[in-house]
Amino acid sequence: MKLSKNFVKDYINIDVDIKTLAEDMTRVGNEYDSALMLINATNLIIGEVIECEMHPDSDHLHVCKVNIGNEILDIVCGAPNVRKGLKVILAQVGAELPGDFKIKKGNIRGKESNGMICSLAELGIESKFLSDADKNGIHELPNDAPVGEDPIKFMKLDDEIADFELTANRGDLLSILGMAYELGAIYDKPVKEIDLNHSETLEDINNSFKVEVQTENCSLFLAKKAVNVIIKESPDFIKNRLIASGIRPINNVVDISNYVMLEVGQPLHFYDADKLGDKILVRMAKNNEKLTTLDNMERSLTNEDIIITNGKEAIGLAGVMGGLSTEVEADTKNILIESANFDGIKVRCTAKKIVRSEASNRFEKGLDPNRTYMAIERACTLLEKYADAKIQKGTVVYDKADKKEKNIDIKFDDINNLLGIEVPEDETLNVFRKLGFEYKVNGNTITVIVPTRRLDISIKEDLIEEVGRIYGVDKIAGKLPVLPTKTGKYDKTTREIRNKMIGLGLNETMSYILVNEKDATKFTTDKIDLIKLLDPLTEDRNTLRYSMIPSLLKIYEYNIGRNNKDISIFEIGKGFAKIGEEYKEEEKLCILISGKYFTGINNEKNADFYILKGIAEELLDYLGYNGRYSFLNNKEFPKEFHPGQTALISVNANTVGIMGKLHPLVTTDDVFVLEINLDKLLEKKVGKMKYKEISKFPSIKKDLSFVVDKNVQSETIEKAIKKSAGNLLTNIEVFDVYTGKNLGQDKKSIAYSLTFNDSKKTLTDDEVLGIFNKIIGDIEKAFNAELRK
Repeated sequence: MKLSKNFVKDYINIDVDIKTLAEDMTRVGNEYDSALMLINATNLIIGEVIECEMHPDSDHLHVCKVNIGNEILDIVCGAPNVRKGLKVILAQVGAELPGDFKIKKGNIRGKESNGMICSLAELGIESKFLSDADKNGIHELPNDAPVGEDPIKFMKLDDEIADFELTANRGDLLSILGMAYELGAIYDKPVKEIDLNHSETLEDINNSFKVEVQTENCSLFLAKKAVNVIIKESPDFIKNRLIASGIRPINNVVDISNYVMLEVGQPLHFYDADKLGDKILVRMAKNNEKLTTLDNMERSLTNEDIIITNGKEAIGLAGVMGGLSTEVEADTKNILIESANFDGIKVRCTAKKIVRSEASNRFEKGLDPNRTYMAIERACTLLEKYADAKIQKGTVVYDKADKKEKNIDIKFDDINNLLGIEVPEDETLNVFRKLGFEYKVNGNTITVIVPTRRLDISIKEDLIEEVGRIYGVDKIAGKLPVLPTKTGKYDKTTREIRNKMIGLGLNETMSYILVNEKDATKFTTDKIDLIKLLDPLTEDRNTLRYSMIPSLLKIYEYNIGRNNKDISIFEIGKGFAKIGEEYKEEEKLCILISGKYFTGINNEKNADFYILKGIAEELLDYLGYNGRYSFLNNKEFPKEFHPGQTALISVNANTVGIMGKLHPLVTTDDVFVLEINLDKLLEKKVGKMKYKEISKFPSIKKDLSFVVDKNVQSETIEKAIKKSAGNLLTNIEVFDVYTGKNLGQDKKSIAYSLTFNDSKKTLTDDEVLGIFNKIIGDIEKAFNAELRK
C-alpha cells in the first residue's frame, strides 16, 4: 500500500516528514519498504524560453535563452517541442535528478549550456503516467506558471510517499481512511469526517432499476445512478494522488472510481447505464460460460466464478474485472454505480485465473459493509462535483451483511498478564480512545465496542495486541525468565538418533517438505492420496512429500553438479499423506550414501548395500531392537529400487522401512538409500537393556567361504551357521560376495568371518576346529554348498 502524505492529510493533521511517519508506523507493526519524495530532485526552477534557435552544428539541438527570474541562462536542448515563449522545468547547475544524475555546466558542440530543460520522465515519473507529449519531449507548463518559482509545488507534485508491506489481516489499512485512523492512534489526532453531501433529482432509481442476487457469495449489493455525466480530464489533485498511489489517471469518471477505492477501501464499478438495461442479476457462472472482459479477452468461466449479469448474459466478473459490453466510454452520459461485497475466497480464485488487481486485493482481505454504503455516496459527491452529474434519488439495496459492531469483554489483569507489564488502567483506556473504539468500564472489566472497519479484531487477545503495540512494545522491559529447567523428553529419542547418525559419519541435511506431484508418488507402494497445496508458489513445489527420498535425491544431484561425489547424508523429517479420510503426518529417517563412505581416519570404502545395511543394524541395535529385526527381499518393491539390491526392514514382523540401491533408470550412479518410519518403529516397546561383561579370555576368528546358488539368501545361511555353532559363536559378519564365470552362471560365493569366545575359559584350537568343521558339514548338506578353497 502506497501512502500519499498529501492524500492522508485530507483526514488528519500531521506535520512529520515521511521517513518519521514510516518509522512510527513500523513501531506499531506496519513495516515499510521505502519512504521517499514523489519527485526526488533538487534545484529545480520554472523558466521561460525567451529565445530558441537551431544549433549551428546539429540538426536536432536547439540553443535557448531561458529566463529564470533573476538571470537569463544559455541552455542547449534536444527536445523537439522546445520553442520560444514556452514555460519549462529547468534543472540548474548543481541539481541532482533521480538515478544519481548531477547537472553540470557544459559545452555541447561549441555552445555553452548552464542547466537542463526537463521532461517528467527525467524527474522520475514512470512512463505509464505520462502523456504521449511528455514521453516524446520536455514538459510544457501552462502560461500562468510563475517564473522563478518551484515547479514541483506549482504542479502540486510536492508529495511524499511511503510504501508499506502490510500483513494479511490488516485489510483496513488498504485505504487512506484506514491509514488516517492508524496515524490518529499513533499521534493522538482526530480523523476528519468524509464529505458525502450531494444533491439528488426527484426521479427515484428504484422505480426503473432492480437488483437480484442468486448466490450467497454476495452479501451486499448497492446501486445508484448518475445521469448527464460529462467525461473529461480529472482535476490535478485527483490525478496527482492517483499517480502517488501507483494508479494511472484516465478520465474523471474512471479516476473517481479509483480515487474512492483508495480513499475508503471499497472497490466500485461503473457501468454505462444505457448499455446495461434495467436490471442486474448476481449469480454463479455456468461451466464454460463466456464473457469478454474490459481487456477485450474472451474468458471461459466455471461455476466457481461470481458474475454480474443483465439478466440475460454476463457483463462482469465480480470483484475482478468488468465486461466490455457495458464499458464507460468517452460518449457515455449515464452511469450506474455498483458498490458491493463479494466472498473474498471466490474473488481470489477468479483473480488468479484472470488478473490480480487493486480491487481484487481488497475483496480478498475482507470489506467493511458500512464502508460499502460510504463509498457509493462518496462517488456520487465527486461525480456531481467533477463530472457535472445529476444523482438520481434513492439506492437499490440488497443487504444480507452483518453490520453489527463487536462487543468484547476484557479485564485489565488479562492485558497485564499477557503483555508481562503493568499498563496503567488510564493508559489502557487511552489506547482504546486513540484507536476510535468506544468502551464501557465495569470494575475490572472493560467492554470494548470494535467498529466494523476493524475486521481483524474478534477476540480479547486481539485487543491485548492493540494495547501492546499502541502503548509501545519498547516499554516492555526485557528480563530473563527465572524458573527451574530440565532436559526435555519430547524429542529425546530423535536427538539420540541424530547423534548416532553423525557418529556413523553421516552429515545432516534439512530439505523442503514440498515437492512436485510427480516426485511425491515415487519410492512407495503404499495406497495414499497426496496432499496438494491450493495456492503453490511454484508448480515444482505444489505437494507435501510422502517419502523423503526425493528430497535427499535433489540434494545428491545438487552436490554431484558441483563435483562432490562422496556423499553420506541423512535427514529426520516429516512425510505427509491422506489415507482414507485420515490425514497422516509421520516422522521419518532417510539416509543416502554414494561414492566413498568414510569409516574413520584414513579409512574409506565404496558405498554399497552392505554398508547401508550395517548402518541400519547399528541404529536398530542401538535403539534396543537387537534380535527382533530382519531384512526381507521376497516382497514387492517400488519400481525406483533395484530389484536385486533392495530389502524391507521388518521389526517384530512388521515393516517399518525400506533400503536398497536406486534403479539404473533413476540414476546410473551407485546410490543407496534407506527410509525408516520412526513413528512405526518407536511405537514398538523396548525392554530394559541387558549388559554382559566383556570376556576376559581371548577370541578366535575363523574365515570361510561357501559357493551356493544365487537365489540362496545370506540371512538363511547365517541362521544355519549360528544354529550349528551354538553359544560359542559370538559374532558373524559377511565380508565378501563374489560372482564370476569361474563359479558358474547361477552361483555366488559368500565369505563369512566367525568370532568364537567362551566367557569362562580360553578356547583351544581343537575345540574351535571341531565346531568349525561341524559348521562346514551342516552348511554343505543344508544348502548343497561347496566350501571355497
